[in-house]
Amino acid sequence: MFKTIKNAWSIPDLRKKILFTLLIIIVFRIGSVIPVPFLNMEALAQAMGDISTGNTMLAYLNTLSGGAFSNATLFAMGITPYINSSIIMQLLCVAIPPLERLAKEGEVGRRKIGTITRYVTVGLGLIQGTAYLFYLKQKAVLNYNEGFSFWFSAIVIVLVFTAGTAIMMWLGEQINSHGIGNGISILLFAGIVAQLPSTINILGRYWNLGSEGQTQFYILVPVWAIIFIAVIWFITFMQDSERRIPIQYAKRVVGRKMYGGQSSHLPIKVALGGVLPIIFASSILSIPGTINLFLGIQEGDGFWGAFFAAFNTSGWLYMVLYFLLIIMFAYFYTTIQYNPIEMANNLKSNNGTVPGIRPGAPTADYIRNILSRITLIGALFLSVIALFPLIYGAATGMGSMTIGGTSIIIIVGVALETVKQLESQMMMRHYKGFLD
Repeated sequence: MFKTIKNAWSIPDLRKKILFTLLIIIVFRIGSVIPVPFLNMEALAQAMGDISTGNTMLAYLNTLSGGAFSNATLFAMGITPYINSSIIMQLLCVAIPPLERLAKEGEVGRRKIGTITRYVTVGLGLIQGTAYLFYLKQKAVLNYNEGFSFWFSAIVIVLVFTAGTAIMMWLGEQINSHGIGNGISILLFAGIVAQLPSTINILGRYWNLGSEGQTQFYILVPVWAIIFIAVIWFITFMQDSERRIPIQYAKRVVGRKMYGGQSSHLPIKVALGGVLPIIFASSILSIPGTINLFLGIQEGDGFWGAFFAAFNTSGWLYMVLYFLLIIMFAYFYTTIQYNPIEMANNLKSNNGTVPGIRPGAPTADYIRNILSRITLIGALFLSVIALFPLIYGAATGMGSMTIGGTSIIIIVGVALETVKQLESQMMMRHYKGFLD
């Protein structure tokens, strides 16, 4: 990876793109520390102390925004509205026939869907910003007594949050146009990496506990570091793993020339859904904790206290449901993204066959069976990555220290994808120079 970055830096054009991307990341981080107006920052710090860790939707949003959410800054909404908008549009393109036809119209259709996605992103940012405003009002964080009414300050705060969402979406598109590409993911990567210093600080506090008599942390802290490196290696290995279905193309004569006859393969990645099944599962399981964040019901307060306590990240019920939901959403995402019948028809129309399998329905069944097995392996991989930090934290008492599986997969996945982007751009310039 470092060799690829070094080689890309030596190419003037790519060096400009890398510098431009770094500039956008700096702008993003500056916007992540500029608070919105009409807030009492001391009251905000006290109100947000209980969401930096724990199983709530707010903690999830805070992680993806790089800590900007807990500080109520310009980019507090993060890139989450755009991610949700993209997921919604993917689902609608499968469920709504007009959008499905639009998605198959090539570049023109993709541009129209991209425009719709931007509008949906702004709408979701507006809704999310309004909900966050009422949460701030409930926590008595708003400071609008200096000649301004509540509604004026509320409109300003919501508009600033929504504008921050639009600006972040625009920054991501600028990286796609003038930077190294993969803009939205790079901003998400930068936000998560920005929280690593606080994680290291927590690690130092646990190490200090070892010097105060709790000697088990002298072992647990290095073990955590070793496991963290091992998990990164495991994710890197699984991200590049794929099942290759052999394809044989029949020979055909067109005029005086003969085409086809070559062998190829159809690659199917093990981690088909990426990090999305974990995001879906964690979002659903964080809903009870988020509701209780507003209600304030304590653990011993009767039925509802026990109900909300059952969804604590260290509880066995949460882990079991987390495991099952990841498996379910992995199959769901594979189902809406890959159509074995369409894949078999494409092979048949291009005179391609799987050796030993008849074209048509038998090929579709063969691909469907492979997809089912690969999806199970990928889902189990995601489950291990998502649950292991929770199990380790609950077993060792280092729950506030651990980094979520979602964050680790995003960091590793974006790093690998960025390196591949640089390699492909260097390869294009190599062929261009050769042809010249």
